[in-house]
Amino acid sequence: MIQLLFLVLFAEGAVAFLLMVKIGLLRELVMKGLDQVKMRKGTVLTVASVMSVILFFNFISIVKIQNKGAKVGTMTPMDQVLWRTHVLEASLMGFSLFLGFLIDRMHHYLRKLAGLRGTVVASRQEVERLEKEKLQLKKKEENAKENIKQLQKEISDLTESLSKLKLESAEKEKRVETAESHVAALQKQAADLLLEYDRLLEDNQNLQTQALGYRS
Repeated sequence: MIQLLFLVLFAEGAVAFLLMVKIGLLRELVMKGLDQVKMRKGTVLTVASVMSVILFFNFISIVKIQNKGAKVGTMTPMDQVLWRTHVLEASLMGFSLFLGFLIDRMHHYLRKLAGLRGTVVASRQEVERLEKEKLQLKKKEENAKENIKQLQKEISDLTESLSKLKLESAEKEKRVETAESHVAALQKQAADLLLEYDRLLEDNQNLQTQALGYRS
């Protein structure tokens, strides 16, 4: 029994050491083995319960032997051997149960740590993706600002051109109005000249008629 407990303690110590210290792929193998063991939770609980019961009876035996020795005044050599055996077994079982609980907690927290690391890696990848998108958006924003500046410059140039065209159009309209006024004046002058010419023709005819009358 004691040899078996020493073997169990050695195995548990090796497992705890491999969980604490990462040596190649041994930690992963131990973690997978513990996953398989935890899948058989009923068996583990049964073994732990049996060991707890044996530990309890060992404590009872230790107390009985001590009480017997206290009544007699001294323990017989056989009682001393039994007492030491029960104390050793109880110590080994208690330490074995403690190591089992410690291994269970280490396995639990290592699994949680692995999950957190996976989450951190995923978060880092998400952050990197967001940073890349941020850089792309920044580049697009800079390109948009440049395009806006170009458009503003083009609008400014078009506004200046439009102002120039308006000024040229106003000047042309003034020239057209001046030309129309000049044409109207010339038309009026031509009409006056035509009237004067008709009057002169009429006077000429009158003079010719008078001249013919004098000749007759």
